[in-house]
Amino acid sequence: MHSVPTMWVGRYSWRVSICFLIADAIHALRMPLESVPPRSSNQPYTAVLVVPTGIGAAIGGYAGDALPVARAFTGVADRVITHPNVMNGAQLYWPDPALQYVEGYALDEFARGRWGLRPVTSQRVGLVLDAAIEPELRMRHLQAADAARATLGVNVASYTTTTVPLDVGLRLSPAGASWGTLGQPDALLDAARRLHDAGCTAIAVVARLPDDEDEAMLADYRAGSGVDAVGGVEAIISHLVTKELKIPCAHAPALGPLDLEPDLSPRACAEELGHTFLPCVLVNLARAPALLDGSERPLPGDLWSDDIDAIVVPAGACGGPAALARLGTRTLVIAVEENTCALNVSAPALHASGVVAAQSYMEALGLLAAHKAGVNPACLTDDVASIRELSLESLDCEANMSKMGAERQPQPT
Repeated sequence: MHSVPTMWVGRYSWRVSICFLIADAIHALRMPLESVPPRSSNQPYTAVLVVPTGIGAAIGGYAGDALPVARAFTGVADRVITHPNVMNGAQLYWPDPALQYVEGYALDEFARGRWGLRPVTSQRVGLVLDAAIEPELRMRHLQAADAARATLGVNVASYTTTTVPLDVGLRLSPAGASWGTLGQPDALLDAARRLHDAGCTAIAVVARLPDDEDEAMLADYRAGSGVDAVGGVEAIISHLVTKELKIPCAHAPALGPLDLEPDLSPRACAEELGHTFLPCVLVNLARAPALLDGSERPLPGDLWSDDIDAIVVPAGACGGPAALARLGTRTLVIAVEENTCALNVSAPALHASGVVAAQSYMEALGLLAAHKAGVNPACLTDDVASIRELSLESLDCEANMSKMGAERQPQPT
């Protein structure tokens, strides 16, 4: 999963090295903000917010702690497309018509231009329960589904149980990011297909995850540092269902209760409020946009990759498919430096041009506001540079770099 950036560097570095020697000299003469692309549309402003799960992000490494960022983005952008790791806060959630809740694999396909999104009023949600969930914990999740129906009016239509335990395992990569294993993927897909065949248009999955994670790692996490041990395998589960069925999916872990911790970090508190993480998943899936493959009759409001005005990612996580897909396009790509993480797949490491660095999400918000308004952000500083003469050498190099950016776009398989 984390080999993509290495493969990219190996494939392209020899082609760009000479050009980047020239480009470095050119860009050294400029304000970095001058690389912000012009906005070529007056349509509603669309921003994509990505914080990958399981990478120990300083903001977004816990259940829902990046949600304030997403809410703030709606104050600037007309539409904010983001994913479960940003939106899910266990029993806490914040539904907003401007927020589009898109599973991570679907978000990558959307950014690549392979899939589209269609905002909806409601989805018919089906619930998959892992056969490994103990009876009492299983009842807690069924009661959470009934609560969403009775209290919020969410259309949680049906549930089914896998024929065998899903056999989920937790792993940690050498870089410190979490991932995992799914021993019975066919059992998961069979259960999801049963619900889909019964008319469900979105799938919530509850898998029983191991309670025996590393004690020191868990203590660090509860204290406000470390990596979410379950985030990586949650992504594997939802990616599988979304890829195969092409419908929205999100995962809520089934975990045993923890002892009360008086010094629990505020960032971890949402995860220990109750018996289940399911409420936020059901509420968010209830209005998740439908996924399009291009064969559908177009409707006003459908969203495709060309509608993306900006994408914002942690500075160390620039190697994800969504961010890479938008390089070399008219999309403004912003890398937030203060959102550190276990990865070090930065724009410089990828030799990626056109990525604008922001120190914080507050600064990123300012860049989005300027971009939406058509204001050159370089003109918002106290040192506005003079216009420069374009040399033939710089023109040729910029053209070559743009061409290579287009060649980096993932191609349909």
